[in-house]
Amino acid sequence: MEELTLQMTGIVKEFPGVRALDGADFDLAPGEVHALLGINGAGKSTLIKVLSGVYQADAGRISLNGRDIKINSPQAALDHGIATVYQDPQMIGSFTGYENIFLGAESDSAGLFPRIRRRALRARASELLERFPVDIDLSRPVGELSAVEKESIAILRALSRENMSVLVLDEPTSILTRREIDVLFAQIRMLKERGISIIYITHRLDEVFEIADRLTVFRDGENVATCSTSDEGLDHARIAELMLDRELSNVYPPKGVAPGADVLSVRGLARAGGFDEVSFTAKRGWILGVFGLVGSGIDELCKTLFGVLGRTGGTTEINGRTVALKSPSDAIAAGLFLVPGDRRAEGQISDESVSFNVILSNMARVAGLGFLINRRAERRDAAAMVEELDIKTPDVAEDVSLLSGGNQQKVVIGKGLYTDCEVYVFQEPTVGVDVGAKAGIYEMIRKLSAEKAVIVVGSDCEEVYGLCDHAMVLHQGRVVMDKPASEVRLEQMLLSGLTGGEGQ
Repeated sequence: MEELTLQMTGIVKEFPGVRALDGADFDLAPGEVHALLGINGAGKSTLIKVLSGVYQADAGRISLNGRDIKINSPQAALDHGIATVYQDPQMIGSFTGYENIFLGAESDSAGLFPRIRRRALRARASELLERFPVDIDLSRPVGELSAVEKESIAILRALSRENMSVLVLDEPTSILTRREIDVLFAQIRMLKERGISIIYITHRLDEVFEIADRLTVFRDGENVATCSTSDEGLDHARIAELMLDRELSNVYPPKGVAPGADVLSVRGLARAGGFDEVSFTAKRGWILGVFGLVGSGIDELCKTLFGVLGRTGGTTEINGRTVALKSPSDAIAAGLFLVPGDRRAEGQISDESVSFNVILSNMARVAGLGFLINRRAERRDAAAMVEELDIKTPDVAEDVSLLSGGNQQKVVIGKGLYTDCEVYVFQEPTVGVDVGAKAGIYEMIRKLSAEKAVIVVGSDCEEVYGLCDHAMVLHQGRVVMDKPASEVRLEQMLLSGLTGGEGQ
């Protein structure tokens, strides 16, 4: 192989309680599309954040075009010609395409209020399109453009720097239609011809064989395999084996013995653009697991169940009674609670106390005179929840943001338990939680399932499989697996989520 564009050797990155990268290696050839694969927590996202300057490696070496470099900030990565385009790129909708491309670099003038010359910006945009021809009208506001056109603008923004040589595409097709994917792939092939090297992160294995030259599989923070997509014997099943290749961790509590009564019955639930006609039943004494990757529809499913998003079809029954869940307050009143996947954005108020966060979803329980919060009752109930969930905090008055990730997650769970609902939906229940805290959360979820209906939804296949008594898999908005966990192997479940098939 000719001289490598990028070489990352022995990269180590540690966080409290976890070694996310353990001597990881990765390389990239000129004009190559190199797919980076692995299950959630494998280390691929951490590697990319080290490369893009979001994180700094604790050890290891990064070489660009044969020369060792230091990347200690996102700006440093850009200065070296390394750019990352994340899924669902953020744009200013009222700005034109060319204004978004040069956002932050609109003017060469100095001073507090530099003059922006739009004619010059349009000329720079035209020059960029001459180098990288893309069929797009950059004079239109971005808010009027399609998803693939926004993706194209994000790529052009990355390429607008003269020295750009490495482009990272993080799940670039997660919100694109098949036709839009074809457009994007045509652009990627054009970039290859112009010598741009591309790291392509995806869960969609069909895309890997369609667009990538090589693939690397990460597992437990290490590179466990690098091979050409044309290698004999390499197929979807082999990649799934490489991504797993381990026995299921013993941190999961024993499965439920037998299901109890039906609590939640969902029939034909649908949301346009999210998922199609999903049906399932959740029972006491039994955990339903729903696995899906990025773009599968699991996030939309959770939010539709909880009334955050509207539905376009289907019915929901709780304890035999049909309920219309048009908002989270409707859902809680009917007896359904969602523990969201993004606790900081959706599950907690970080600058408020542990006690306030615990009572937040059921303030009436500690209200005096109908509307005033009884602070003594608030502290009493919060202290009881802290003890029940073993939340490590010096006091219930402590700001929740000062707790560890695992304890913050327990506070969010405690908020749900305080509502005393009949159905609990846990979305990505241990995301951002160190390995030491996971076992306690799993034990709590299993204990809760003895009295309530519990649904665990997530993109971590091992976690969903390890917890569930019945397994469902979503792929591009469709249910592609629905059977007892005892009849499913972990690798089958993963392969189903990757390809949309039943697995072997």
